[in-house]
Amino acid sequence: MKIFVDSGSSIKFDEKEKYNVEIIPLKILLGDKEYFDDGKDLTFDVFYDYLMNNKTFPKTSLPTLVEVEKKVNEITKTEDVIILTISSQISSTHNSFKTMFEDNKRVKVIDSMCAVGGMRLIVDLINKNKDKSLDEIEALVNDFIPHIRIMAIPETLSYLLKGGRLSKTEWLIGSILQIKPIIGFKHGKVRVVEKTRGIKKGMKAIVEALDELEVDENYDIVASYTYNDENLKTLIEMTPDKYKPLIRSYDNLDPAIAAHWGPNAFGYIFVSKK
Repeated sequence: MKIFVDSGSSIKFDEKEKYNVEIIPLKILLGDKEYFDDGKDLTFDVFYDYLMNNKTFPKTSLPTLVEVEKKVNEITKTEDVIILTISSQISSTHNSFKTMFEDNKRVKVIDSMCAVGGMRLIVDLINKNKDKSLDEIEALVNDFIPHIRIMAIPETLSYLLKGGRLSKTEWLIGSILQIKPIIGFKHGKVRVVEKTRGIKKGMKAIVEALDELEVDENYDIVASYTYNDENLKTLIEMTPDKYKPLIRSYDNLDPAIAAHWGPNAFGYIFVSKK
């Protein structure tokens, strides 16, 4: 069985063997220049220079579908394929692949209902169950998704506003009151899961959630950040020692996702027993 993920998973190309995946790069438009979100065509330095110094917000678009179709159809001559996509609520990638492969019984297109570290955790689950059928794996993934917790804090709300992930009213109230919302996913959509005042209180709320939501120790805690990991390092320092061995994945988010968070965002993605 082969697993494909789009770059909304933020799994890097040099991590392909670790996660046993093929990566489909989304496209990202900076002004009038289009790049592949693959860590090579578009470097972090070029991306953040544009993000922080230009008024035009980056735009993301679908991967090169013809190339993906050709590669998947070749593989399915001998193997089954699972395509795990970024949430269908924030991207049309899922629906495009679903339509493309609806007649190929050896392909299962699964909606992660999340992004970034959540997709890494789903890939871990799939790899542990590769002996099962495509339908059985899809059922396992669908049962697993509600237990994925994404809790992240942007240093500023401006990029969420520019990217259409936050209303102008929420941005204005948050900016005036210095509210630091903890952002996650609910039903596949980006949502505020908790509101705190100040970054330190936000960090405290994330750390406390590890106990409150009962972390499943069979899975990694994915520590994510954008551009600069100083805030993340502080969060890790605040984390109880019993959880630190679970922090085995560190992820500087890919541009297609980081554009909405801006630099210096940080957080944890983990699996809850609840």
